[in-house]
Amino acid sequence: MKKANSILSLVIMAFICSATFGCEPNKKTKTIYAQALTEKPIANNTVKIALLLDTSNSMDGLINQAKAQLWDIVNKFTHAKCGTNAKPNLQIALYQYGNDALSSKEGYIQQVLGFSSDLDEISEKLFSLTTNGGEEYCGEVIQTSLKQLEWGSNKDNLKLIFIAGNEPFTQGKLHYEDATTNAKEKDVIVNTIFCGNYEQGIQSKWKKGATLTGGEYIAIDHNRKVVHIDTPYDEVIIKLNSKLNTTYISYGSLGASKQKMQSIQDSNAMEMEEAVAVKRAVSKSSRLYNNKKWDLVDAADDASFEVSKINKEDLPAELQEKTTSEIKQYIKQKKTERLKIQKEIQELNKKRTAYIAANQKENAQGELENAMLKAIKKQAASKNYKWDK
Repeated sequence: MKKANSILSLVIMAFICSATFGCEPNKKTKTIYAQALTEKPIANNTVKIALLLDTSNSMDGLINQAKAQLWDIVNKFTHAKCGTNAKPNLQIALYQYGNDALSSKEGYIQQVLGFSSDLDEISEKLFSLTTNGGEEYCGEVIQTSLKQLEWGSNKDNLKLIFIAGNEPFTQGKLHYEDATTNAKEKDVIVNTIFCGNYEQGIQSKWKKGATLTGGEYIAIDHNRKVVHIDTPYDEVIIKLNSKLNTTYISYGSLGASKQKMQSIQDSNAMEMEEAVAVKRAVSKSSRLYNNKKWDLVDAADDASFEVSKINKEDLPAELQEKTTSEIKQYIKQKKTERLKIQKEIQELNKKRTAYIAANQKENAQGELENAMLKAIKKQAASKNYKWDK
């Protein structure tokens, strides 16, 4: 079984209730279709999360957790609300640090991905990570992410850094207190995840690195294995995922490569474990899996989109000889098919979730998840973020 307890999964759940900035509680989303699957988020309600992962030799377990549990996060986040009916946007950035394969001139730090809401791209970048020995400079990687990323100045946005590793927080020329001071000035909260003994993390300043910005400190066993529970619904959901892929209509310069990426990330999830593939399929049935940059069905949801303005050669071969009216009808047909499949997946996932809850042993979710959920419950009462189920 693969490593399953997720750092990444709880990172995103944490944002939901750890917000220090306000939502826009009185605004409501515009829905093009009657179903919740197409509910659109309010533009200003954006959560920006930078995930800084130690990819030195000892961190294979950490990386595997992130790969396996990306979809758990998304599925939790899908049900997040800001205020009344507003659905917040989500953007994730990814950095690796502490790896000898990286440039020493750059402090053994690399931006793997800038802020992105493309779930396939996020998955691809996670699967590209490998581990190697190196020097772990926590203060420097925090400062680098603050300088390089587009955090913006919107006070309504929630801006979080989650840094994970197992070496002293004090390493490197740039002191972590200077980096966290800069984070606080940018309204960015730094949360720290120490991969090791809780007291050791305190002694090596991981806790102080978090508390300086009002963040959370957590210590985990990053190599702990969690057994997934197979359910009677898994095989059906995976088959529905294959049907779901047939509803995508690629277009433009990105179309072919992005559709291929979609397939590759399906395969990556399946190689991790069947349960991971199921969770990814559930994510693909949610509002957060949106591919309007390369898929005509998602693009058509945008009021400003006009299919007649697309060059014929940028359309798939089967549509190039059709009239605009025929293309629109084809898109509408695929949209209907997609909504039906997504609804089936979500209904099956409700049964799957209930089955897991009934058969899961106490604490089977792992210490990280339990710790994060406690933090969320503690903070939830005074925050505007909540879940609709």
